Amino acid sequence: MSLISNTNLSDKGVTVVLGSQWGDEGKGKLVDIIAQEADICARCAGGNNAGHTIFANGIKYDFHLIPSGLINPKCTSIIGSGVVVHLPSFFAEIEDLESRGLQTDGRILVSDRAHLVFDFHQIVDGLKEVELGNSSIGTTKKGIGPAYSSKASRSGLRVHHLSNLQTFEQKFRRLVENRRKRYGNFEYDVEAEIGRYKQYAIRLKPFIIDSVLYMHKNINARQKVLVEGANALMLDLDFGTYPFVTSSNTAIGGVLTGLGIPPSKIEKVIGVVKAYTTRVGSGPFPTELLDATGDHLQHAGAEFGTTTGRKRRCGWLDLVLLKYSTLINGYTSINLTKLDVLTNLPEIKVATAYLLNGEPLESFPADLDELEKITVHYETLSSWNTDISKCRYFKDLPVNAQRYVKMIEEYLNVPVEWIGVGVGRDDMIDLKLENYIDQPSSV
Repeated sequence: MSLISNTNLSDKGVTVVLGSQWGDEGKGKLVDIIAQEADICARCAGGNNAGHTIFANGIKYDFHLIPSGLINPKCTSIIGSGVVVHLPSFFAEIEDLESRGLQTDGRILVSDRAHLVFDFHQIVDGLKEVELGNSSIGTTKKGIGPAYSSKASRSGLRVHHLSNLQTFEQKFRRLVENRRKRYGNFEYDVEAEIGRYKQYAIRLKPFIIDSVLYMHKNINARQKVLVEGANALMLDLDFGTYPFVTSSNTAIGGVLTGLGIPPSKIEKVIGVVKAYTTRVGSGPFPTELLDATGDHLQHAGAEFGTTTGRKRRCGWLDLVLLKYSTLINGYTSINLTKLDVLTNLPEIKVATAYLLNGEPLESFPADLDELEKITVHYETLSSWNTDISKCRYFKDLPVNAQRYVKMIEEYLNVPVEWIGVGVGRDDMIDLKLENYIDQPSSV
């Protein structure tokens, strides 16, 4: 029997799960756990560049575009208006999930305002990376950035455009022609793509809804609504390490604009924090480890991308970054993941300050040139050599692991509500199950 509590979702408003670092924190696992009590699980931003791996009932599920709450047979998954949708990948993902035993009929709905990602967007994505050369962003080349670019330039096509194929065809031809003027006459079969989308239009029709109306009806009916964030705060278009970011708003603001709900409807914001730090692709990484410890974190933590298979860069936990993330997203609690990966290390370091010319910075800097010049101040903690994967209560953790958790809480002034200690669904400590605050003074 699972020890996971069933009181994690608010019945007064929306519960949001967001990545607090550079992504890959383990959001999908928490969403899977608390979605067992959800009526609706919604995505608000990003596309199939996101990747969530979930192990449940002895089966591995890889989610990219579809919200991972789908594992709960009573939960409806919503792809909101802020998401960009590549239909071939959408249908391929459904087929893969069904092959693993999930029933999807009537349980996946797509906003009529969501923008479409086309194959030419993926071609353009690769051309943009080549154009940038040594300054390339390191995108997944899934066409997400170019699709959002089309959206921002007001030339993009949305799901509802598929209801009028004549208009769709005209707009589509114009869109491809504009991109060819910008990137040259790249090879692309326009006629074949139009033919495919005429078939997709028929196939997609049962999935399409007015998501704004749907969300508000269900929120007002006191349904339990869970929002699954994609990517993470440090990849946010405005607040991340720009330009080494994704092309959407991955912070709390993206929840509002990507689903059409007001701030007053949000009750809980859960920040998912990996017990160390990782990122993929290019860009600054102040606590990155390029030594044997970094290799240990990469292999012990299985740090390879769900979507791309790329190795993730690994480093120590960065509390300066997390403080900045907390300011923006306003986490009401934290899910600390992969604490077990730190087992058997000689020591553990945690970044607690950035120094520039010997003076501490007040926050995470916007200027990446400035970020390159900082010195990271670390605090060193003792590790533990006890297997913690079977721990289900905070008091069962080694004292040094408890101290690590408490340090994070105290620095961020946000309670840790869950602690991940393994890859499985039940490998999670739910701190609401015990009054761990009254631990012995030695903790």
